Amino acid sequence: MIPCSQIRAKGVPDNTPLFLHLEQVVVASEAIAKAKGMDVSIARAGALLHDIGKASPVFQAQLNGVRPKRFFRHEIASLLFLSLFDSKIHPQLIEMVVGHHKSIKTPNDSSAKGILDLENNCDDSFEVHAAKWSEWMPLAVEILSGFGIIPKAISLEEAASNYQIALSYCSNVVKQQGYSKWKGLLMGADHFASALSDKTSEQVNRLFKAPNLAFFERKHPLFPLSLKDANSSKLHTIVVASTGAGKTDFLFRRCNGRVFYTLPFQASINAMYKRVKHDLEPTNPDLDIRLLHSSSQIVVKGDSYEEKTIQGHVGSAIKILTPHQIASIAFGLQGFEATMADLEGCDIILDEIHTYSGVTQSIVFKVVQVLKHLNCRIHIGTATMPTALYDQIIEILGADNVLEVKLSADELDAFDRHVVHKIPEWSDAYTEVAKAIANRKKVLVVCNKVSNAQAQYVYFKDCYPNVPIVLLHSRFKRGDRGQKEKLLLGLNDDGSPNGSFNTSTEACIVVSTQVVEVSLDISFDVMVTETAPLDALIQRFGRINRRRSEKSMPVFVIQPSEKDVDCKPYKRQDLVRSYEVLPTGEVLRERDLQAKIDAVFPFVDLMDIEQHSVFKQDGKWRIDFLTHRNKSILFDLLEIDSIACIVEDDEVAYRDADYETRMGMEIPARFNYGYRKLRQLQLGNSPFIVPNRAYSSDLGLDSSLVKPENYSKFEFL
Repeated sequence: MIPCSQIRAKGVPDNTPLFLHLEQVVVASEAIAKAKGMDVSIARAGALLHDIGKASPVFQAQLNGVRPKRFFRHEIASLLFLSLFDSKIHPQLIEMVVGHHKSIKTPNDSSAKGILDLENNCDDSFEVHAAKWSEWMPLAVEILSGFGIIPKAISLEEAASNYQIALSYCSNVVKQQGYSKWKGLLMGADHFASALSDKTSEQVNRLFKAPNLAFFERKHPLFPLSLKDANSSKLHTIVVASTGAGKTDFLFRRCNGRVFYTLPFQASINAMYKRVKHDLEPTNPDLDIRLLHSSSQIVVKGDSYEEKTIQGHVGSAIKILTPHQIASIAFGLQGFEATMADLEGCDIILDEIHTYSGVTQSIVFKVVQVLKHLNCRIHIGTATMPTALYDQIIEILGADNVLEVKLSADELDAFDRHVVHKIPEWSDAYTEVAKAIANRKKVLVVCNKVSNAQAQYVYFKDCYPNVPIVLLHSRFKRGDRGQKEKLLLGLNDDGSPNGSFNTSTEACIVVSTQVVEVSLDISFDVMVTETAPLDALIQRFGRINRRRSEKSMPVFVIQPSEKDVDCKPYKRQDLVRSYEVLPTGEVLRERDLQAKIDAVFPFVDLMDIEQHSVFKQDGKWRIDFLTHRNKSILFDLLEIDSIACIVEDDEVAYRDADYETRMGMEIPARFNYGYRKLRQLQLGNSPFIVPNRAYSSDLGLDSSLVKPENYSKFEFL
């Protein structure tokens, strides 16, 4: 018989003993329960029970690479010990244990392994999970006795009774609709403990602490919002103001609890994370701030895939993420209950809301509805919201509950800082860049696609070998991207200028994509940009003459292509309308922007997202209890970074690395079905392995080379 000390919860490289893992999950569960006002003793019991089935020799053999002949789920085996706990709390324990990895029922999926799936598809599910009962039951009981559970031998008949109690409960509740807060608690605790391992006890004391946001009380006449009073008894906020007016500071000033700060692009949140962390750490020496990358995990299963919500570490003081990650709650993706437990009652900042399509408008609606349901305080900041959408959001939140803040006409006039020039094609852009370089200007070139940004970078690099040039887009390793952002910002670690790019006094060129639109606090002299929807263009313009040191500076906008395919990821009609409302050779007046935005987006173009959402407008949930959805409509409709990739050469290091180091190796990417042919790791963020030759630190990921035949290590194929 294996000694209790050698029973493992995890395999290589951690090899975490089961007793230690249970201890860590107990610590996290109790902390979450206390913060959420839930019964701490029930949380403790669920944490002890949730993985005790891993003591089975079937699971221990799995850790050594021995695949069982029949489906085996350790959480189902854990339920065989239900009678060791008070029967009054069996419902909560079953909810915590049975679904913390799998939906209890997955329709139309023969490979599903939920308790109801296995019961319906197998005649001997109990026998499989109770195999060699007399051999391992005493080990499990001994482990639990170490936590104060009265040691009691459980006969095979009693184990069968426990299984039937759990099975009967699941069979009944799956007919109901809703979600389990207890399941969310356990999932959050299990993820936290698994990620932090032996640091769990140390880090748990930092959970659910509101940050000190006094830093954002700073005032400066250049930022009119910094001079406005943010105090109000109203729960929610909508701020409409020009880029560079101080929206971010004002929104933070409206917060009084834990903060979830969102930006529309995955690639933008990296810079914001660094910015907020740098600003707040002096007054928050033990600040727990988290960066939540990836909208979801995509796990390929043959010809299909499963999408999982990424909840990150529960309870952090500040979390930086995208609205899509919050929207995933409304679609009931795996893990949504844990994300809800984390979000409930917090301050949520939806900054720089982009609404240039029916999909994104629908997401804004659904996010606001979900957050209101979770008793969150919602703070929205935008420079470009259509009036039709604004009015709809006010209706959802209630006008009496919203602090509405806008700049006056005179204040808007101070932001008239750009002269717009429309140009037919890229050849005209090259002429303007040449003039700017000759006049020692800092030039920002913005493309709508990564591939075009890479091509323009190569062109300018060849034309101006002696001019500093950097390429920035979302398809770099996060570590490489961080270095490029630091170079672009032109600041030392102490925040002082170092003379590179943003703080340079000489000519330089930055080639970028949409990632430059938000979060990067830079101010250049000249812009060349492809036409984008008007709200996106305004965000881009905000990176030119941001400090308003000159009366106006030039932005050159290239006419949209006549081909729909060349206009992606946007709709050509949106680009044409946006291009048409721009002035020609004149100053873009800030006080005229709202009328132009409403001309481009005259009505709320909602897609029929309601039928796909499990959270409905009436505040009710339409999802079977203890189940989740395998994927969301967002995945199919939005071109968002939904997966992580790593290069071949990083695979070994990734397997052994900690969370932060792994993040630095990852390359955000958009899933397409070509990725199904690639290898995928089943750890961390489940990254796909891309060929070495498809990536360079200079250009980033070349999607045209992401093919299995380009692997350099054929032994892995």
